[in-house]
Order: sequence, then C-alpha cells, then structure tokens
Amino acid sequence: MARIAGIDLPRDKMAQYALPLIYGIGKHNVIDLCAKADVDPRKKIRDLNDQEVSRLREVLDRDFQVEGDLRREVQGNIRRLIEINCYRGVRHRRGLPTRGQNTRHNARTRKGKPKTVAGKKKARK
Repeated sequence: MARIAGIDLPRDKMAQYALPLIYGIGKHNVIDLCAKADVDPRKKIRDLNDQEVSRLREVLDRDFQVEGDLRREVQGNIRRLIEINCYRGVRHRRGLPTRGQNTRHNARTRKGKPKTVAGKKKARK
C-alpha cells in the first residue's frame, strides 16, 4: 500500500481514482500531478514502483498544498470570517448555508435534523 501525504492509497485502484482521496487533490489536479511526476494515471497503485511513488510525493510537496496545511488554511479563513462578523461568518456561526441557498424547505445537511416547533392551538368558540 502506497502512503502519500499521510494517506494510505488503496492498492487496487488506478492512480487517477486513488489520488483524489488526498484532501486538496481533485480529479483534474491528478492529470497535472501525474504529468509532472511522469507517472501513468491509468497504472494501479500496486504497480507503481518506489521511484514513481517518491516522484509523486516530491511533486505534491513542491507544487500542491494538501491535507493538514490546506485544512488549517481553510479553517483559518472560516475563523477570520466569523471574527470580523461578516455575513458569511454569521452564517458559518449559525450553521446555515453561506452561499445564498434557500433554507425554508432545504438545507438539511447544514441545519441538521429537523427540530419540530409546536404550532399554535386553535381558539375555541
């Protein structure tokens, strides 16, 4: 099993599908990464030799910000938005969508499980 950027990549997957498991590497970055490291993206991880794996590590360290560093930067950006009390920061603090989505009927992923609010009782005559 190849270990790149602190992630164990699955042996049976091709490089183009295994590398996006690294946080910060998407399916389009894989083509760039493999070209710079001179690795065939269609090769399975188990078929990569040590030199190819080390070249992938080198290129990742040199040209891409991945895993811990990237997660820290993203969290720092969110923390800054919250501290300056901008609209997006307030939405982050409240756990609501930050990009203008409708929240009346949707946004369950961001809002969590529905919290039932009791309706008003009808007035008796």
